[in-house]
Amino acid sequence: MFGDMMNMMGKLKEAQKKIEETKKRLDSVLVDETSSDNKLKVTLTANRTIKSVEIDDELLKDKEQLEDYLILTLNKAIEKATKINEAELAATAKEGMPNIPGMDMFK
Repeated sequence: MFGDMMNMMGKLKEAQKKIEETKKRLDSVLVDETSSDNKLKVTLTANRTIKSVEIDDELLKDKEQLEDYLILTLNKAIEKATKINEAELAATAKEGMPNIPGMDMFK
């Protein structure tokens, strides 16, 4: 019994390490989103850190329009990055979970 518990603890620590490694890897996964007319482009990491913003000069003439473009395009990029992030972390966590009786419903 005690050996099983130690084995489970080891597997949980190993799973935690894999999750941390996945988080680090997601810093290098880039997500691009561009406005429908290509006047604004944003790039984020899958960990939702903004890496770059490219703005067409035409948008610089209208502050309100630029703000609208930023909100729409950033929200789309964040949504994409979140989906990638959650899928990768869920797959890593599921892969590393030890078999704990009664926890089958979470797989």
